[in-house]
Amino acid sequence: MRTLRAMRSRIRAAKNIQQITRAMKLVSAARLRRAQDRVLAARPYAQRMDEIMRELARAGDLPEHPLLVRRAVQHVGFVLMTSDRGLCGAYNMNLIRALQTALREQNLALEQVRLVCVGRRGYQFFARRGYPIALYRSMPTGGAGLEEARAVTSAISELFQTEQVDQVYLVYAHFVNPVTQRPVVQRVLPIEPPVGDEGGTREFIFEPPAEELLERLLPRYLLTQVLQALLEASASEHGARMTAMSMASDNAGKMIQELTLVMNRLRQAAITKEIAEVVGGAEALKG
Repeated sequence: MRTLRAMRSRIRAAKNIQQITRAMKLVSAARLRRAQDRVLAARPYAQRMDEIMRELARAGDLPEHPLLVRRAVQHVGFVLMTSDRGLCGAYNMNLIRALQTALREQNLALEQVRLVCVGRRGYQFFARRGYPIALYRSMPTGGAGLEEARAVTSAISELFQTEQVDQVYLVYAHFVNPVTQRPVVQRVLPIEPPVGDEGGTREFIFEPPAEELLERLLPRYLLTQVLQALLEASASEHGARMTAMSMASDNAGKMIQELTLVMNRLRQAAITKEIAEVVGGAEALKG
């Protein structure tokens, strides 16, 4: 009977876990829909900004600007975008590994790195290992937005223009679909305008002047890249969590079935034993 009680207790625990994972799956699915809508809505704007920069690149050499300056690379900044919470499968570790791979490929020592962390999981991982953290922002449950993008853009612009870093990369998960999130390491500073289409340069008349245009356009271009990465990261997080919770619910269901089968066998064995004892007692009384 003690074994039967233990099995019933395990089944109850598995059912409770299944209820929790199903609820989390539904919540993540709702958040994913909102995050996915934001990603898809923002992509045309980011693409249009890219087209504008491409057209400017066709105009020939651009005027000097602090965000365009190239120099010898001695210090590198990375913006790591992870989640605040777990229960999203290998999502966070895939991003952490992507950053570690970039550090190895560039042969960077700890003192050559500056990190900007959005999301507690990535921050905790690298802070414990002594990496310099220039800025930490939590990843909002409802998804990152313009406030976080402006904070990150301001931080990396200052790091770059004060020559604390010579390059800056974004490390985030590109949202493909709810099941697939692809880690991306993308350089954003110094800004390198997209290569224009073939056909040579064009004669442009700038209004306002090119210097003033770049002064307004380049910070906006950088902000757009950071915002798009944050939106992609938010959608990827909710997609990864929904997938993980779906798998957890399915596994809990399989466990409940297996435990129920074992419990039924134990119950059958206990009943058979009791019947055998009753029959044995009756036979003893007859004798």
